[in-house]
Amino acid sequence: MELLLKILFYLSGFIIVWAMIGYPVSLRLIGKLYKNRKLMKNYSHQPTVTLMIVAHNEQKVILDKLNNILELDYPEDKIEFLISSDNSTDNTNQIVKSFIESHKEKNIILYEVNARKGKTNAQNEAHKKVKTEFLVMTDANSIMKKDAIKELMAAFTSRKIAYVTGKLSIVNNEVNDVSSSEASYWDSDLAIRELEGRIQTITAGNGAIYACRTSDYYDFNPIQCHDSAMPPFYALNGKRAICNHDAIAYEKAGEVIEDEFGRKVRMNRIILNHILPDLRILNIFKYKWFSYFYFGHRTCRYLLWCSHLIVFLTNALLIPSSTFFVVTFGGQILFYLLALIKAVTKTNNKLSTLIYYYCVTILAQWVGVYKILTGKSKPFWEKAETTR
Repeated sequence: MELLLKILFYLSGFIIVWAMIGYPVSLRLIGKLYKNRKLMKNYSHQPTVTLMIVAHNEQKVILDKLNNILELDYPEDKIEFLISSDNSTDNTNQIVKSFIESHKEKNIILYEVNARKGKTNAQNEAHKKVKTEFLVMTDANSIMKKDAIKELMAAFTSRKIAYVTGKLSIVNNEVNDVSSSEASYWDSDLAIRELEGRIQTITAGNGAIYACRTSDYYDFNPIQCHDSAMPPFYALNGKRAICNHDAIAYEKAGEVIEDEFGRKVRMNRIILNHILPDLRILNIFKYKWFSYFYFGHRTCRYLLWCSHLIVFLTNALLIPSSTFFVVTFGGQILFYLLALIKAVTKTNNKLSTLIYYYCVTILAQWVGVYKILTGKSKPFWEKAETTR
């Protein structure tokens, strides 16, 4: 029995350490082997593009977004705009219609989804209206840099590249410790993605700014999101998903922990499927670095919720066996105590803030799992108001 407990303890401990420390460090070392491999760009590649915005009750930000997309630096005769309104019940549709009426010279279309089934479904439905060669997708609350589309298109330098994601830049990273923690996490994750894309292919994108060939678009199940579904889908079909961090979109992070927690719960709405979405990922001989990337960057992270519980429980049962387990258990108690102190006192200590934010992330995974098991996981969600 003691042997089994130790196996579970060390295995779960490895998953935690590898996900948060081991994999990022190993990737930087691997990246040095590919230091001469740079992102290729071809700025003469300016195909026809449809820019799609999915919106549900976005009356607060939709006008700013519409004004933003008209300022994008891309040939007017090669770009169309498609707003897919996911059964909006506020003034979003009226604002868009009024904007279209006052900008008749622009190719702007409003597609109204009859029944709210979430962002992915709204994209699936609206995609049927797209006639251009490429499709760029962005969020209603993301403000795109002027050259963002040119940068995205410039990165499609071969037919093997099926997906390019840009860089989401957090604009309120210094407002408080919540937005600062999210910005710090995001910056570290962007560095990992840049290395993955340069070496072979990324394992996930972001919903603020990304592009694919219209012919490569796939109707995913509405419960899925393109962020996590598209890159693995293309990788398993022999294509590449990469990032071009010169294609930038600006967005606010949640400024209260409730908003960030809700967003993370939404991100984990199919976490159990994400652990290993396809057995083919295990075929390292065929998929090479992608198998390694997915295990370290995705599988291990999607197992953090149960790994922490197993490490805690097995450690408690192993305390009588040696001083080592007394120390590790004490370390875990201190770790969670620091998070609790932060939650109660709201102290502005950098270490306790990072620990607290990490624990909130793990708790969000547990809530995601609970919703899956109880059938409460839905393809749509209430947006975080502090990001608007």
